[in-house]
Amino acid sequence: MELAGKVIAVLNPKSGTSRNGNEWTVQEYVIETHDQYPRRMCFDVFGADKIQQFNIQLGEELNVSFDIDAREWQGRWFNSIRAWKVDRVSADQSVAPQPAPFPPVNAAPAAPVDFSGQDEKDDLPF
Repeated sequence: MELAGKVIAVLNPKSGTSRNGNEWTVQEYVIETHDQYPRRMCFDVFGADKIQQFNIQLGEELNVSFDIDAREWQGRWFNSIRAWKVDRVSADQSVAPQPAPFPPVNAAPAAPVDFSGQDEKDDLPF
């Protein structure tokens, strides 16, 4: 899956040691879309190497490719949204707002169709 937007929060990294004795690091980010009704998504980057490779900064425009998974812990379920690819949007590719699918509420109505001129060749039964 993929989502484009602006990074609005960079959370503090978390780290620890796994049961196998391996060190791990994860950092979370919040991205906001540019839709008419903006959506926000919190995603994480796992591994110090990926965190350094992506080097995500506050205010950047990104296209984030991610996987969604859920896991259970003590009878509760938690979603995990993990980024596996991050592309920066350059200034000339800036995200333009999508046009509205419906005309504005105060838009002028379309001109009515004139059916007053009867055509003699019109042979429709209704």
